[in-house]
Amino acid sequence: MVRCADDSLYSGITTDLKRRIEEHNSTGKKGAKYLRAKKPVKLVYSKKFKDRNSALVREAEIKKLPKPQKERLIEGK
Repeated sequence: MVRCADDSLYSGITTDLKRRIEEHNSTGKKGAKYLRAKKPVKLVYSKKFKDRNSALVREAEIKKLPKPQKERLIEGK
């Protein structure tokens, strides 16, 4: 999960976290369209999963959470 310059939170999955953050913060078109006007983004939460399906399931769960619950997840509570 990344925190955008406007304090919004964005969740996604990737196989290369460092590369993906760089893409989101770059001027190219590889970053998420949603983030283009919200740069820079900063990594605030990540978790590794054994397979893509597990990561997709957790991403869907996180996207459904209201922002206060996402903030608690980031804080580790």
